[in-house]
Amino acid sequence: MECSQVLPDSLVLEIFLRLPYDAVLRAGLTCKQWLAVSRDEFLWRELFYSYYRIPRSVPRHPAAVSWYREFKRLFDCIPCVEVQTLREHSDQVLHLAFSHRGHRFSSCSKDCTVKLWDTERPDGTISLVHTSSMRQFNWGYTQFSQFNADDSLLLVSGVYLGPHHSSSGEIAVISLENYSLLSRVRNKPYDVFGCWLNETHLISGNLHWIGNMTSCSVLWLNKAFQDIESENVNVVKRLFKIQNINASTIRTVMVAHCRRHDNPDLLLDYEAQSLAQRQKGQRHHQPLLFDLGTSGMILFFILSRSSAFLLQLAQMMGRAHTKAPDCSLIEPSESKEGEDKTYLLFTTGSLTYSPHQIGIKLIKPDQMTTSGPVLGEERSSDEFFDSLDHVIDIHGHIIGMGLSPDHRYLYVNSRAWPAGCVISDPMSPPPIAEEIDLHVIDLKNLREERRSLRAHRAFTPNDECFFIFLDVSRDFVASGAEDKHGYIWDRHYNICLARLAHDDVVNSVAFSPADQELLLSASDDSTIKVWRSPRMVRLAQAPARPSRPRNLLPSWLSRNKNSTSAGSVCGKL
Repeated sequence: MECSQVLPDSLVLEIFLRLPYDAVLRAGLTCKQWLAVSRDEFLWRELFYSYYRIPRSVPRHPAAVSWYREFKRLFDCIPCVEVQTLREHSDQVLHLAFSHRGHRFSSCSKDCTVKLWDTERPDGTISLVHTSSMRQFNWGYTQFSQFNADDSLLLVSGVYLGPHHSSSGEIAVISLENYSLLSRVRNKPYDVFGCWLNETHLISGNLHWIGNMTSCSVLWLNKAFQDIESENVNVVKRLFKIQNINASTIRTVMVAHCRRHDNPDLLLDYEAQSLAQRQKGQRHHQPLLFDLGTSGMILFFILSRSSAFLLQLAQMMGRAHTKAPDCSLIEPSESKEGEDKTYLLFTTGSLTYSPHQIGIKLIKPDQMTTSGPVLGEERSSDEFFDSLDHVIDIHGHIIGMGLSPDHRYLYVNSRAWPAGCVISDPMSPPPIAEEIDLHVIDLKNLREERRSLRAHRAFTPNDECFFIFLDVSRDFVASGAEDKHGYIWDRHYNICLARLAHDDVVNSVAFSPADQELLLSASDDSTIKVWRSPRMVRLAQAPARPSRPRNLLPSWLSRNKNSTSAGSVCGKL
């Protein structure tokens, strides 16, 4: 359609700059001239910054090719539409974990079961595959699970029945071929959780008190198959023996593999992003699949794989008090350049019993199997305990941790202590904030990146604080909260994009590693909710015949009110 009296493009642009984004899109359907102006890059840059309330100092995502499509990505590709509610658990659901392929996920609950679910049904729904009850092993409940690297084994962590203040737990390994129990390993305290080191070995913990306020945490490497070969081959080996002071203990262990630190999915340092873009023409480029859902059209963007930006020494970050990093961790020698280093990460403390520090320990290649002495390498008399390679103080109670898919960044949920507080009694930690801070730590440079993310809240006091699991995809980070919502942020822009409603505390969230537009959330309301992006919902409801690319604009505008109410943009809250 042609406009009867053509206005100058500059005047139309001035009018569009004063309209909300949806009015601009509808106006663009009026005629060819208005459609062309409604795609103006300057216009969509202004709409982008104003709608999402992003500081103008923040550059556009390095993989984006236009402001219009970047606006659409943040609006249309967030998993904020509830498409299914799973009610098979009979008590609070505490944790969710996807397989590496994304074809299955597991759930743990206060009903003392671990359940396995299938995500690849032809109709797109999720169905229950298997349930294992752990009550026969005197467990009170299951609390955590993790698939090994080839998705053949499942680690399940649980808490023993016993006195209220008992800290004992156990780890079980289940075969995913026939759901048989392969091994059981003691785990104390239970909130060590446990984790896989590689496909066949897992890490557990033990705790020995050696004084009123002093203890020793021992981290053990365990072989998953404790079968007839155990007579001739070690199935367990001590990894580290670490001294704890002021009633603190080691908890929440996880393993980070550093093979991709020089070419991560997304650099969070804006200066490093800019440097990588400038070097685009000088280095080998690898395409990054960035699916914007343009009616079947897949866009390929190029990210420069830069390893040229200079390493910086870790520095004190405001209120964080950090031990000087071991140079061997952040400045590898020429002979070790590109080496696949492996870090053991865990929460710990030095001032009080509440976990307020991230401990980092390098795992050496000869520690990757249970061969060799059961108690590890011999120590001299003055090295009775292993020292930590690096410590990062969060200055608050840590209640959650999660790694980015490339293991470059560690995201940490914490509830801050009052500024300037002094701890005089280790058994009386400072009061903690209701607001949850989501810190981002660069594991290559061992420093905190940017400001922490905020939106979610928690209300329990120090002595009742519990873990809230978070998860990280290529472009997003999500977390549960005690305010009956899950939250999603964009990793590049540091903004909250959606709230996901439940009827009670949200304990865990999990992105599908195969599709970040699929998210799960688990709650004390005994349900697991399945969330998909508005784009994926439209595609699932569309006729079998693929739609024409020119119908993209009306399809975006037709996003229904149900989608908006299921997951609202935080800027509107």
